[in-house]
Amino acid sequence: MMTKHLSFLKFSTLAASCLLLFSSACSSSQTVSQAVPKPKTSDTAKTSTLRLGFISVNQIKVPTGPTGWAIHQGKLLPQLQKLGIAEVKTVSFPNGPNLNEALVAGEVDVGIYGDTPALVAKAKGIPTRLIGQEQVGMNAWLIGKKNGPRSLAELKGQKVATSKGSYLHRYLIGLLQKSGLSDRVTVVHLLPSEAQAALERGDVAAIAAATGTGPLLKSKGYPVIDEATKHPDLPGTSVTVATEAFLAKHPDFPQKWNQIKQASVKNIKANPEAYYKFHTEVSGYPIDVIKASFPVEQFPEEPFPTRGLQLLEGTKKFLVSQKLANSDFKLNDWIVPQQ
Repeated sequence: MMTKHLSFLKFSTLAASCLLLFSSACSSSQTVSQAVPKPKTSDTAKTSTLRLGFISVNQIKVPTGPTGWAIHQGKLLPQLQKLGIAEVKTVSFPNGPNLNEALVAGEVDVGIYGDTPALVAKAKGIPTRLIGQEQVGMNAWLIGKKNGPRSLAELKGQKVATSKGSYLHRYLIGLLQKSGLSDRVTVVHLLPSEAQAALERGDVAAIAAATGTGPLLKSKGYPVIDEATKHPDLPGTSVTVATEAFLAKHPDFPQKWNQIKQASVKNIKANPEAYYKFHTEVSGYPIDVIKASFPVEQFPEEPFPTRGLQLLEGTKKFLVSQKLANSDFKLNDWIVPQQ
């Protein structure tokens, strides 16, 4: 029998309602940049707050990656002020589906998260536009419990946990499909922190672990059964989406955002140790874990690198084929054209 900590993957209206409530209860927010001096009277009506959602396993208050680095260096808000954005308020969520619910509820304007939940949201008709990719080639780790399975074959008849609707979910389902184990392994839904606790208790045979968690568990002696980077089509990407309502007010936002991101990525690549120190301090993970999870080469300078679009298209096709996405659509119809 599964413990009370585990719940099988189910789709229902009730579950969606509960997820919305959960996202409101579990998300945390912080205004990372205080309001700037009051603009001129003629511009007052144009000023607004950017509510930026992101994923945080440890409930950190600011994002990491190129956007977090720009915030840390004080370079994000001064550029956004030119668009009439007076402050940036960050809101963290435990996983992508929670962030999606916040987008539906109008609680965030821009979200940075895994490509899988972003694609699922678009397929459901959530009015977002894709403005860029934050990280390309994100790894995922299939971590076994101690004294447990050491290979995919040993997972037969076992329970494996993942976060439903995340890029980890896409990796795990894709891996089981490739290995002919889709009907021989029971996949259960747990948020990342719950999955790690279940693994430590031995309630599950393995978990699909995200960046940060995977290398950390490996350093603690948990066996690595598989990694997404061993399969060309299974690594994920981190994307940035904005609501259509927000873009209607700030049509120049995508171009300005990508200019800021490009400058931030160049700075990270020129000063990797400084960035890793910041990421370590914010996340609480050891620096060697951060370096293993976030190679600076995975931060693209361009909004949509060729490799990133290939992974995005592959993930979309997979989600549609597995009926994990409601409908298919053309990426070009979702992407905001670059000027």
